[in-house]
Amino acid sequence: MPEEITSPMESMAVDQTRCGFVALVGAPNAGKSTLLNRMAGAKLSIVSPKAQTTRFRTLGIVMQGAAQLIFVDLPGIFKPRRRLDQAMVNAAWSGSQDADLTLLLIDSRIGLTDEIKDIIAKLKGSKRPVWLVLNKTDLIQRDQLLPLTKAITDLLPVEEVYMVSARSGEGVDGLLEGLAKAVPAGPYHYPEDDLTDLPDRLLAAEIVREQVFLQTHEEIPYHATVETESFKVRKDGSIRIDVTIYVSRAGHKAILIGERGQRIREIGMRARKQLEGLLDAPCHLFINVKERAAWDKETARLRALGLADYG
Repeated sequence: MPEEITSPMESMAVDQTRCGFVALVGAPNAGKSTLLNRMAGAKLSIVSPKAQTTRFRTLGIVMQGAAQLIFVDLPGIFKPRRRLDQAMVNAAWSGSQDADLTLLLIDSRIGLTDEIKDIIAKLKGSKRPVWLVLNKTDLIQRDQLLPLTKAITDLLPVEEVYMVSARSGEGVDGLLEGLAKAVPAGPYHYPEDDLTDLPDRLLAAEIVREQVFLQTHEEIPYHATVETESFKVRKDGSIRIDVTIYVSRAGHKAILIGERGQRIREIGMRARKQLEGLLDAPCHLFINVKERAAWDKETARLRALGLADYG
């Protein structure tokens, strides 16, 4: 078979571009979603003060110079208790193994916990390069960072160490510049103006779920899921979105709806405003709440979250 001939112009184009997958790995609430949104310059992954908000792999596509960085925001790694939890953790480890490079993101205020040690132990077996990223460094004394870095790197050899604040953006540009030089040379995987591969239907469900996290009590978000039932672009350019919030208990349904429907209207209003900004079109958002016991064990619900292959 004759060798494939590449023209000088094609070779030059490939040599001048770089592209690679970067996995964000860490414990719940380390700030992975906040960092992804900061690097992308747009909300791609939901953010909440509560842990375990990310349930599936979210791709964020960032152009940095001539490099295309494809970030995979993974569910936080924790000890699973439910089928849903196990699927989330499996998805996280799978995403890490598939990436060209892994960023181990650690909340520098919390430091080296047993949970982080478990993650480090598993990363030791990875054949992919690992970089350490200490987050929230603007919230602790600087003299605490070097001892923490040494304690971590004594357990896990890393190629690079970065200290950032995803919230303020401090140190993030330097991290992006380093990653742009580290990813492999090659053509882009996505168009240069793409921000994510997240379908609009799933984006709509996630924005509503974020408001469930932000506006309800501690126990409800973990017993609720959101699915987009219908997503239609109308003739006038506006979008009609119908979503269903599934909860596992009747009491949770009552709390979500609120007195005279006040809470569900507030959830819908705030989610609609965010969606209009993200989709750049007027949105008509309709939310239904249904009680469905043990939804987190159903294959159909896991499939809607993109986790059926991991459960």
